Amino acid sequence: MNEWLTFLNTELFTAMGYKFTLMVVLIIPLVVFGGIWLLKQLAKFIPYILIKRGMAPDAVHLVNRVVQVIFLVVLFVTTLDLMNIPLTAFAFVSGAIAIGVGFGAQNIINNFISGWILMWERPIRIGDTLEVDSARGTVEAINTRSTRIRRVDGVHMLVPNSFLLENTVTNWTLIDTLTRTSVRVGVAYGSPVTTVRDLILEATNTLNCVLKVPAPAVFFDDFGDNALMFEVYFWMDASAESERRYARSEVRYAICKLFETHQITIAYPQRDLHLDGSLSLNINK
Repeated sequence: MNEWLTFLNTELFTAMGYKFTLMVVLIIPLVVFGGIWLLKQLAKFIPYILIKRGMAPDAVHLVNRVVQVIFLVVLFVTTLDLMNIPLTAFAFVSGAIAIGVGFGAQNIINNFISGWILMWERPIRIGDTLEVDSARGTVEAINTRSTRIRRVDGVHMLVPNSFLLENTVTNWTLIDTLTRTSVRVGVAYGSPVTTVRDLILEATNTLNCVLKVPAPAVFFDDFGDNALMFEVYFWMDASAESERRYARSEVRYAICKLFETHQITIAYPQRDLHLDGSLSLNINK
């Protein structure tokens, strides 16, 4: 036994004033690779347990990230301890990081810190519907550098975390999923406007996707060039743009059906053509 210990404690080389033995060279890879494997298992096990207990996806994501960071720090310190290397030996790293920040790493560190702020304060959560510039989509993941958003057309966007904190972003589902939308329709001049209003309200209230409170409201919006313009506003519980589009479509179907039943004409563009009486048409036979 002593012979084996003596053999394992055989000095192989010296680096930066620290001796590396055969035991260290053999154990360190086992510890590192074993720790990485265990970390991957934890990354799968922790979300499974927390989601099963009903925790929100963004909270699960935050807890998972914190556990991973703590585990990596413990693994790093344990590896250094096995190698008999004190943490003071890496004091030069802080200077290197400071130099890196000065030469262009500000954006990386800014996005890293912004990512942790997003996960901790939760102004944006996984599953929220965001409107960034002219794009709208659902948050799928908040990573340390960027946030992954799936647009309504299925395309994925990677938005830097700092952009979400420093710019105006519309979160459609921050507090709840109640949203208001509207449908416009134009009827021919001469149509009974009060009947049109009642029919639009009836069409809207018959749909299950439309909330009764707040109640839908119909407005006589304008005397248009070719039609009397009406607009109905209604509330619904929708977390995605596709649901709002579906509701507007159903309202239009219902309005068309009632208008046909009561012989209300939906107006279309019309143009009056005036011919000068002094003009003559030459017809070649």
